[in-house]
Amino acid sequence: MKVEIDKKSGFCFGVQNAVEIAEKALLQGEKVFSLGPIVHNDKEVERLSSLGLVSINHEQFRDLKNCKVLIRAHGEPPETYRTAEENNITIIEATCPIVKKLHTRISEIWNRIKKDNGQIVIFGKPGHAEVVGLLGQTNNEGILISKPADTYKIDFSRPVALFSQTTMEINEFNYLKELIYNKMKEHGTIDPDKYLIVNNTVCGQVSNRGPHLMAFAREHDTIIFVSGKESSNGRMLFSVCKSVNPDTHFVSSSEEIDKLWFAGKSSVGICGATSTPKWLIENIRDFVSNF
Repeated sequence: MKVEIDKKSGFCFGVQNAVEIAEKALLQGEKVFSLGPIVHNDKEVERLSSLGLVSINHEQFRDLKNCKVLIRAHGEPPETYRTAEENNITIIEATCPIVKKLHTRISEIWNRIKKDNGQIVIFGKPGHAEVVGLLGQTNNEGILISKPADTYKIDFSRPVALFSQTTMEINEFNYLKELIYNKMKEHGTIDPDKYLIVNNTVCGQVSNRGPHLMAFAREHDTIIFVSGKESSNGRMLFSVCKSVNPDTHFVSSSEEIDKLWFAGKSSVGICGATSTPKWLIENIRDFVSNF
């Protein structure tokens, strides 16, 4: 039985960067806190915990003083940095550079568009850590849209600047963009060609994985998709694989693998989310190869 790993699976740049920054800080021997799990993968969180990284929530963060806290790849709102300054907390900055640039862009446009009674609209998942940081750039006055039905929140007689959480699906973003454009056109108060500012902020590293994984899933009899259960990117990419290969199985560790999945199969493809470490994918490969 042929067992192949998808070469493009594993951490995206932003997550890899955050993990390397955390490892470097931990090697200095000091206690380091991570504001939220550094990545949506339990096995990687366990590995870094064994090195001394302590995950905390925002309530615990507000009670800390005189320590080091890592900001994970998802980023944080301005309020977090103000709290750190007040409590003499040293920030270890590991926000994904793409997300950091997005923070700056939203803040700049927000400060400009609000003078014209404009609105910032963010396409993203409610409660997602990255979305919390993005909305924070607008003093939490931005409008969160997670599906087309949410567009009722938008006033189509006012200017709109549209952004997206970096890990959203690109086709859904494009559909939403067209929907807002048409609704502004129908309303007839302002010209959407002039007053709809579209910022395609879906990360290419994430959006390009979908088409690639579809091709990969078609090449094998069975697909093992490796991801943490909390990863929204993982759930999305798993469904992409499942759509072209019904014999696709979601696992978070080798303990969840059933040998019966491989009966009569000649090839197995192993892939994962942008939050799945390469070492875990390789462990799954070795486990399956030993059958």
